[in-house]
Amino acid sequence: MSVSANVRSFRIAPATGADIADLHALVRALAEYERLGAICTSTERDLADALFGPHPVAEAMIARLDAKSEECIGFALFFHTYSTFLGRRSLWLEDLFVKPAHRGGGVGRALLASLAFLAHERGCGRFEWSVLDWNRPAIAFYEGIGATVLSDWRIVRLTGAAIAQLAAQAVPQAGAGGAGFADRP
Repeated sequence: MSVSANVRSFRIAPATGADIADLHALVRALAEYERLGAICTSTERDLADALFGPHPVAEAMIARLDAKSEECIGFALFFHTYSTFLGRRSLWLEDLFVKPAHRGGGVGRALLASLAFLAHERGCGRFEWSVLDWNRPAIAFYEGIGATVLSDWRIVRLTGAAIAQLAAQAVPQAGAGGAGFADRP
């Protein structure tokens, strides 16, 4: 898909294996923008495995400067979740980033529109993502396209040692080869 907005031209396409280095550079730029560069430890190999390995867990769309350019100016990385309440899968946007020099020209909107198209085409009941509470420009942008920022939900996260500590409390079910779990008394 090629789009021209505010006299700027760009194109959006599904990412391919050839885009890994560019995607990873954009992920690093996003981490710096979000003030999270110190915890961004993913590698190009991690990203390649997640998107194109034997068991892909995510997909990505990439924005390029124009139909002839290979310059990457933004991306969206997403995957499916499932809503038990709706009985349908959902599309979760993990990351959306447009280089600062290319903001305001419709690139972010076009990336979101391409994902909304996929969500609709795939029968998703929801298209969701999170936004940092201090990122007022993003919040205003999302509300401007019709999204609702849910003030009554909070993200809950376990990492590293906390995952291991909770996992150690799991009780393997007898005879399941460690694959099943039983209720604790």
